[in-house]
Amino acid sequence: MTADELAATATALVAPGKGILAADESSGTIEKRFKSIQVESTEDQRRAYRELLFTTAGAAEFISGVILYDETLRQQAADGTPMAEVLSGQGIICGIKVDAGTTGLAGFPGEKVTEGLDGLAGRLAEYRELGARFTKWRAVITIGEAIPSDGCIRANAEALGRFAANFPEISGKVAGNFAAKVADDIAAGQTEKR
Repeated sequence: MTADELAATATALVAPGKGILAADESSGTIEKRFKSIQVESTEDQRRAYRELLFTTAGAAEFISGVILYDETLRQQAADGTPMAEVLSGQGIICGIKVDAGTTGLAGFPGEKVTEGLDGLAGRLAEYRELGARFTKWRAVITIGEAIPSDGCIRANAEALGRFAANFPEISGKVAGNFAAKVADDIAAGQTEKR
């Protein structure tokens, strides 16, 4: 993606009066939702549910983009149309959740760090071919008694920087500056100002 394409995508995603629909529930999460309404969570049921969401008439009037889960990006609608094309056919930009969830941060009880950097470059290239035009990467920072710790903030800032390094159009500018700023703030003892 060129810097111009990145700018155009970002501008379209934040269009006035529109928002991004997060439809990136993992198979486990959507299974819990289906179970609560007595619906079996099969791949076909998940596809049908998401297809119903994505083909709702007038959705593009309010939705600029949809974040998908890996399974959904690889699925096709009942008529054989790839889900990314179902969305783009309505003028909705297709995105993809690329992190692999969170795990406890070793040595920092109650804090987490995001996983999924291994193999990310290859997944990004594949997701682009499948129709994704933006990504979601999350950093979960728990706020509580004596947390977040400087170590947690550093670990997640580093992960965010490494994530952004996969995008040459921004990595040298945004990610490097962000990670450096966070590290400088921590070193200066200014974390409470964030």
